[in-house]
Amino acid sequence: MKMKSLKFYNGGKLMKKYSLIIIFLVLGLLTQSNAQKLSGTTKVGTTSAQFLKIGAGARAVGMGGAYSAMSHDIYSVYWNPAGLSTNNNTTEVTFNHAAWLADVKYDFAAASFNMGEMGTIAASFTSLGTPEQEVTTNTNPEGDGRMWDASAIAVGLTYSKMLTDRFSVGVNAKFISESVWNSSASGFALDIGTLYRTPFNDLTISAAIFNFGSDLSLDGRDIQFNTDPDNNIDTGPNNIPANYDTDSYPIPLMFRFGLAMDVVKSRFVRLSGAVDAVHPNDNSEYLNLGTEFAYDEMFMIRVGYRQLFMDNSEGGLTYGGGIKYKIADGFGVFINYAYADYGRLPSVHFFDVSLEL
Repeated sequence: MKMKSLKFYNGGKLMKKYSLIIIFLVLGLLTQSNAQKLSGTTKVGTTSAQFLKIGAGARAVGMGGAYSAMSHDIYSVYWNPAGLSTNNNTTEVTFNHAAWLADVKYDFAAASFNMGEMGTIAASFTSLGTPEQEVTTNTNPEGDGRMWDASAIAVGLTYSKMLTDRFSVGVNAKFISESVWNSSASGFALDIGTLYRTPFNDLTISAAIFNFGSDLSLDGRDIQFNTDPDNNIDTGPNNIPANYDTDSYPIPLMFRFGLAMDVVKSRFVRLSGAVDAVHPNDNSEYLNLGTEFAYDEMFMIRVGYRQLFMDNSEGGLTYGGGIKYKIADGFGVFINYAYADYGRLPSVHFFDVSLEL
């Protein structure tokens, strides 16, 4: 009787703490929202490292990015690190590829390891790259023989732990780098997430903050030059090394609040619905909506809608599917595909393959 009372007491304290976390996150979201409305601007185009906003994983993309409360797999390292510890697999590895806009290539890879009561750890790698192109100038509009390209990477380490059988927390620390030709910018950021599975039909609630970190500022050979301070070669020091002064820009800070629930669940059929409310620091608030139909947890069909209510959104309908095949006990393959509509821009196709051990 004493043990039950203690368990109930601890659970009540945990619920109060979790409620406070959600309240603080929502208050922060509303405060920033009101500030943007009063200023009359949504700060579009004022952040760096835009590749961090590209969704990872065809399953999540197929559900319109409504995945922060659905994430119980390795893609939790991107959508909500707290969900990583709810993954029952001992080890999982994945690779996601997308032919992004304008011939840009987007790739995401990750591996996780479940350490039991000690929690779950994971490592991830994200890359975005453009094909090489010739350098053109006013005097050489067809190219001067040099080549340039641009790329961006993020390397992350994630830790997640179940504090109770219903509540988990997680943090993802990542190094971010962007480069254009011979100049680059780098910094560090944190993603912090919480996940709570309620007793009401296992309704899952998530609250998380992403990309909380340092500003990025370009530096490198391309912004270096030599100058004559007094513009007179006969006086004073000449040919002095100097740098152009480059501004620093914040990375895309983002709040997510999500809900997910299995609307229908039987021996062979599952129908899940999810919604994410997203507040970025460089745009207006929006909703992501998604649903997933699964038959025998082997065949999946997904439909979603991205960036609902966002000002001047290029988001829209998403859909996709997946196959999960168990090759042997403790070893399975998960293959997913997703299509995402980008309005006036070309549509994007996502593919991923995961191995579950």
